[in-house]
Amino acid sequence: MTFRVTILGSSGSYASVENPCSGYLVRSDGAAVLLDAGPGTLGPLQREIELSELDAIVLTHSHPDHWLELPVLRNVFLHFVRRTIPVFGTAETAKLNNDVTIGENSPFVWTTIDPSSDVTIGDQRWRFGLADHPVETLGPRVDCGDRSFVFTADSGPGWDYAAVDGIDHPIDVALSDSSHLQTFEGRGIPHMSARQAAVRAREAGVRRLILTHLVPGSDPDAHRAEAEAAYGGPVEVALPGLTFAI
Repeated sequence: MTFRVTILGSSGSYASVENPCSGYLVRSDGAAVLLDAGPGTLGPLQREIELSELDAIVLTHSHPDHWLELPVLRNVFLHFVRRTIPVFGTAETAKLNNDVTIGENSPFVWTTIDPSSDVTIGDQRWRFGLADHPVETLGPRVDCGDRSFVFTADSGPGWDYAAVDGIDHPIDVALSDSSHLQTFEGRGIPHMSARQAAVRAREAGVRRLILTHLVPGSDPDAHRAEAEAAYGGPVEVALPGLTFAI
């Protein structure tokens, strides 16, 4: 069985020179789903897949670094791919997208999601937990066969894996917000440090931890080292172009 996630962009809050904002391609035998569509992710997406083969788009929240490539994707699917595509996102994200496109024809078949949503896309099952963030932010759990993947989305230390922890099997891979280091904890930043990400994952029994959303200028090795000390095992960092098997 094929089940993997490819990092299209992972830069936190704004793009760095060589790293677009948040965007991840979740692929299995039966589906290819774009998870978040931050600015700059369309180019890397096309290196990985023919856009006509994309099955759906899932957007975690309304902050612009996670969805503003969507109006550009609208042009692609409306004028070039020429087909509709399902989009799953929060009510606020839907409103902002409509404001940007000013009610023009849209190829998107929009479904508003919330923490109670349970969505099937091909052979993937998507459920959602509410993240610790200033706007409604949904961290998805994706199950495919007997494998599971969780993305915390943007979240402060209040993130709780229990919100997406199924009774079927544990979480195999978690992609976690790790915007800053322990030195910045307690300053009201609505994101997790590497240490906090690792503690949450360890407590939840996550089998493999990948850090993402590091702000530009961060040292990935410092994030990795801080997380490994708290996690008690190897930790990886999401860098553009990497693919992780789930």
